[in-house]
Amino acid sequence: MPSTAGGASAAVHAWCGIVYVAFVVDVYSRAIVGWSAAMSKRATLVLDALDMAMWRRDRTGRPAGPGLIHHSDAGSQYTCFRFTTHLMTAGIDASIGTVGDALDNALMESQIGLYKTGLIRPRGPWRSLAEVELATAEWVEWFNTTRLHSSIGNIPPDEYEALYYAQHRPSEPAGINP
Repeated sequence: MPSTAGGASAAVHAWCGIVYVAFVVDVYSRAIVGWSAAMSKRATLVLDALDMAMWRRDRTGRPAGPGLIHHSDAGSQYTCFRFTTHLMTAGIDASIGTVGDALDNALMESQIGLYKTGLIRPRGPWRSLAEVELATAEWVEWFNTTRLHSSIGNIPPDEYEALYYAQHRPSEPAGINP
C-alpha cells in the first residue's frame, strides 16, 4: 500500500479548558489510523497519535514499511526534537509544510473540519477530556467503518484497505498443500 500519513490537531473548547485532539490519517485509504487527546499541545499529543497508528498497523499484520512519509503542518509539536527523533527511530521520513500555509496540508485540514462539523459542534458543550476522548473514539470507528468517501470509490476506509490487501495478497507457491 502506498505509504503516506498526515498529521494535524484540533482544539476543542470544553468546560475543563481546551482539549487538543491529534489525528494521523493514511493518505491512501483516508483511514484515521491514530489519534490522541490531551489538555496540552505538547509533543506527547502527537507522539501518542503516531504510536497508535504504528500499533494499529502492527496489530493488523500490516506494519508501516520503509519509505513511510509523515506530513504535517509546522506546529511546534511536529517540529520538536522528540517528535523528529521518534520519526527517525521508526524509519519514517518527515515532510513539514511552511508556516501559515494550509494548502500543503489540505487533507488534514479537511479532516479536522469534518471532525468539528460532524462531532464537536453538534454535540457540545463538552465538559471534560474523558468526554471528548470517548466521543472521538466512537466517531473514528464510524469514520473508518461506515462513512462513505467519494475519493476512494464511495466506500469506507476499512473496506477500501481490505480490498487493496485482498488484491495484493502474496500467492502461495504451486504444488504446496496445506
